[in-house]
Amino acid sequence: MKITDYSNYLIFFSGSLIISLIVNLLLLKFSQNLGIRNKNDVTVRWSSTSKPSLGGISLFLGFLFSTFMYLILDPKSELFSNMSYVGLFISASLAFMMGLADDAYNTKPLFKLAIQILCGLIFIWTDTKIDLFHIEILDQAFTILWVIILMNSLNMLDNMDGITATTTLFALMACLFSCYFIGNSKEPYWIFTIVSVIGAIVGFLRYNINPSKMFMGDAGSQFIGLFVAFFTVKYLWNLGALTENHSWVSIIITLVALTPAAADTLTVVINRLKAGKSPMVGGKDHTTHHLVYAGFNDRQVWYIFTLIGFLSFAFSAFIIYLVKHKTIMPIFAFLLFFVVVFYYLYRNTILFQRKEN
Repeated sequence: MKITDYSNYLIFFSGSLIISLIVNLLLLKFSQNLGIRNKNDVTVRWSSTSKPSLGGISLFLGFLFSTFMYLILDPKSELFSNMSYVGLFISASLAFMMGLADDAYNTKPLFKLAIQILCGLIFIWTDTKIDLFHIEILDQAFTILWVIILMNSLNMLDNMDGITATTTLFALMACLFSCYFIGNSKEPYWIFTIVSVIGAIVGFLRYNINPSKMFMGDAGSQFIGLFVAFFTVKYLWNLGALTENHSWVSIIITLVALTPAAADTLTVVINRLKAGKSPMVGGKDHTTHHLVYAGFNDRQVWYIFTLIGFLSFAFSAFIIYLVKHKTIMPIFAFLLFFVVVFYYLYRNTILFQRKEN
């Protein structure tokens, strides 16, 4: 199977899309109570209506579909002889199962942290790590930290209809662009894997955009956080190494590609530390919530984050293009995009506070 086989891209995308649409429809029909977490807890949940938190199942099935479909289309491939792919498969499965357990039983935070650390260690053991400091132990430690940050950041961002799914959609599009434009054509399964999960996300968004019918739950946010962490390591953080450029290029492109999640997480952490609260405790103090306090409705907040996500993808793709053509001087200018978005969202949290009833 050649990487230039565009018809195969359509097979992977449409297959995952159809599976996601069907699976989520079936889950909605046959799970009136299954998967509904925090039924009477409106302290953390933005939605006052109880909905199934089962959307993550369709996302994980999209990932499994890419694996089996690739083996069907290319039976001679040695997919599971690639240690990096084995690491992704094991850690993604582990993240999904941990999230599923948390959806069902509300597992302890330390248990979740332990699994996240284990996922980071699996990355390292299977030769997937961030090449930033060029010092082995520092790169390994930062890789584990990055996995923890992404899995928690995207979980925290999953606080309003469609936000996390849309943010990850554009982040994965940036990874896909980098994979196709700069990545190794001898490993086409990476492209098909990303395309397949993008299809699953689009199918899930059919039920998750406001007014939503279901949430992705921790099974979805933990899996997708791990998945994004893997491909940002491979094709954004290590872009400098792939193109023989400086490490600061990787820092800028990763920050730009993940602007919505980075700006929200940084804002929440700063505000909670200023208030003497733990950054890890949930609450209605995210940038999305404060946009509502400013007068936007839930749908409009999704539009705003969709615009930010699209611009994040567009700017990061342009940076990749510049890096590919050895033109790196203008890249610093793209930091302004992150600064402007962060300033706007952070300032909004200061100006518009929650009105107590």
